[in-house]
Amino acid sequence: MLLTKYDVAIIGGGILGGCISYWISALYDLKICVIEKEHQVAMHASSRNTAVVHSPFYLNPETKGALAKSAIISYPMWESLAKDRNVPWLKTGVYEIGFSDKQHKSLEEYMGWGEINGIPKGDLELLDGKEISKREPNVKCYSGIYCNREVSTNYGHFTNEICSDSEKNGTKFLLNHNVKSIKKNKNTTIVFEDDSEITANFVISCAGGNALDIAKMMGLANEYSDLHFRGEYWVADPRYRDLVKSTIYTVAEFKGYPFLDPHWIKKADGETEIGPNAVPVPSPETYEGYLGDINTSISKLKEIVTGNALKLLSDSQFLKMVSKEWLSSISKTAMVHRVQKFIPKVKPEYFSKRGTAGIRSPVITPQGKFLLDVMELENDNSFHIINYNSPGATGAPAYSAFIVKKLQEKGFLDYPLKEKKSFWNYDDVINQA
Repeated sequence: MLLTKYDVAIIGGGILGGCISYWISALYDLKICVIEKEHQVAMHASSRNTAVVHSPFYLNPETKGALAKSAIISYPMWESLAKDRNVPWLKTGVYEIGFSDKQHKSLEEYMGWGEINGIPKGDLELLDGKEISKREPNVKCYSGIYCNREVSTNYGHFTNEICSDSEKNGTKFLLNHNVKSIKKNKNTTIVFEDDSEITANFVISCAGGNALDIAKMMGLANEYSDLHFRGEYWVADPRYRDLVKSTIYTVAEFKGYPFLDPHWIKKADGETEIGPNAVPVPSPETYEGYLGDINTSISKLKEIVTGNALKLLSDSQFLKMVSKEWLSSISKTAMVHRVQKFIPKVKPEYFSKRGTAGIRSPVITPQGKFLLDVMELENDNSFHIINYNSPGATGAPAYSAFIVKKLQEKGFLDYPLKEKKSFWNYDDVINQA
């Protein structure tokens, strides 16, 4: 049987996979495909998120410099695309608030990080609680940072626009194609659940919550494991949505874990939400309930009790966090109670429907700790982006360009350049690195 052969196969039709395909298709005249298991792109994390365009003042430039730089460079890229394609772009501003002198010291550190990361000085203000209460009378805190750059948008819409441009450049989108296995020979053969196959000279995996599984299919990252945590939201009734007019984040209580306490989130569609929590679930697609498919649940449980994640069960702080997250999942009152810490006026009856849940899939190291940064792995015919979490959507245009540049420098894209006209300019992005 003659298999369809691609020069580059990208696994994952989310915002990162779409952006990578956009750049490669704009730079080269190659046979490229994007493999997506759903019936359309951006069905998971790229659409199931808070839709915030973040300013990276809270990212340590020494450990998360690449994500911070990507977020800064990508901000005007998203803004220009939003104007050109009529994607929502609502400046909400954000307060990152603390409740103690200790958390105030964290905010002071964030101010320094913000400057190092490239946020203009005039866009950040460190305020005491009284000043914040003057601006937002229903917010109570010790102190906070106000950033006027924060925006609410629609990343699902953005992903569709970028994938459409990529498709016009010749990229083939293989929808409803779920990868079952990958065979490595002279080329790479990708086998799908219906037993159809394709081959590719080079594979790029950016498969979100399934990225670690894809890497393991290619003999990489076997010493790592992952867990899945659902973030849930409640939507404020219209008469209460302007109780606070800006988005509110809080300094994280558990800094050693890749989770945040619930926020007050202003949305571009006019809605206001509270959330998320972080509820353990067995798969990257368990958006409702707690067990999902029974076979998946059993498989995940087996992985936990025999793998790195088991070490977390002896971590008392982690168990304390999980118990709090479980409670805020089964009880709306418990979720609202967490928000009352900084907006005392909110009541459970102000929220009558759930928002759109999303799932984060943090990677667990061999030492049983959460991996707090992106992991990039490669072999001679594949490159894998794993643990690509927030603010990943914000930084996707620039981060993906940096990935393509890295692949060029390593010789993985050793083809003649045949640049096409494109909305974003690759050289402009790379020159800011």
